Amino acid sequence: MSYLILVRHGQSRWNLENRFTGWVDVPLSEKGIKEAMDCAVELENVKIDVAFTSKLIRAQETLLLILAKQNKTGIFLHESDKRDKWSQHPSRFEENEIPIFSSDALNERFYGDLQGQNKQDAKDKFGEEQVFRWRRSYNVRPPSGESLKDTYERTIPYFKEVIVPQMENGKNVIVAAHGNSLRSVIKYIENISDEDIPKLELATGKPLFYSFENGELKKAE
Repeated sequence: MSYLILVRHGQSRWNLENRFTGWVDVPLSEKGIKEAMDCAVELENVKIDVAFTSKLIRAQETLLLILAKQNKTGIFLHESDKRDKWSQHPSRFEENEIPIFSSDALNERFYGDLQGQNKQDAKDKFGEEQVFRWRRSYNVRPPSGESLKDTYERTIPYFKEVIVPQMENGKNVIVAAHGNSLRSVIKYIENISDEDIPKLELATGKPLFYSFENGELKKAE
């Protein structure tokens, strides 16, 4: 049996300011750093073999704080040929080292024209009901942005093709990512309907555990 740990990043500075963030690369707030450190304490004695994260700094900061608590050195493995060649790591990782894979596929939902806007200001401008549909509906896109369905369609192929094989090889995997990319993964694992997925809320900095056995992922008790 192996395990999958999903962690939504700690509060970002734009979460604190109630702004749509999406793909804007905003770091953690002071509260977000504390949330990540609290999560690190909770995971301190959990064996992690391989890590995945997005290309956005708030998720990467969260992951690195978790690994630091375990006295692990995360080594980012790059997709770019030049970066991969120049940052080449010896084929064997030391005991305190862990490979980290990062991908745009795990990025937050792209909020398009809403990115950077205060959420309350958007409600005042477009109406609360319209903003609710943009934020919570499964297949409604904000202006020039992605729906949750769009996010699902880029996240799940990566999850199945890159992350699941690690668990098939007996590795314990952590994924530090974002509310909507992780909601996509949970929708896939738990077979949540399009109608019910808008109800799923993920707290920042709180780990979720799944067991992987005989090719099947189940929520860990």
